Amino acid sequence: MIAEPDAKIRLTAWDAGDQTGAIDIGKYVLISPGVRILSAKKITIGDACMFGKGAYISDADWHGIYDRTEVIGTSKEVTLGENVWIGDSAIVCKGVHIGDNSIIGAGAVVTKDVPANKIFAGNPAREVKSLTGEFVSRENFYKDPKKLFNDFDLIDQYTLGSNSLIGWLKSIFFRNKKH
Repeated sequence: MIAEPDAKIRLTAWDAGDQTGAIDIGKYVLISPGVRILSAKKITIGDACMFGKGAYISDADWHGIYDRTEVIGTSKEVTLGENVWIGDSAIVCKGVHIGDNSIIGAGAVVTKDVPANKIFAGNPAREVKSLTGEFVSRENFYKDPKKLFNDFDLIDQYTLGSNSLIGWLKSIFFRNKKH
């Protein structure tokens, strides 16, 4: 999970007495800043899924259609298969099932099921491409933990390479007040 001060992650399982929500999250899932997952019934997220910044998944209306004081409204389970990628600011609505390896484009609004190995985009989301071939998932990323650690260490060394203790102290005590 990656959060930012102005883009917190919200995982909410609602308990309304007669109905209790649940969120089941698989292994190797990436949840980016601003993602909101709200459940009144059940949301299941398969292994190795990825969520872009600001993605939103809900299994309920969160109010009645005619009675706006009705707390939850209608709810239907949401299921994401394995290795699903939900793009930035995409919305997955109640009752939707997304098949393995499928991708939901940025800003898409998914109101109907998405078969496996498809790319859906738009509002409402529609199929734009079929995917064929071998898939590499986030699970593969973690197969060699030593290599992963070394790769991240190299990235840190490159990013922080020109830093020094003196430079860090200057940044603390002699900040440019204009910025």
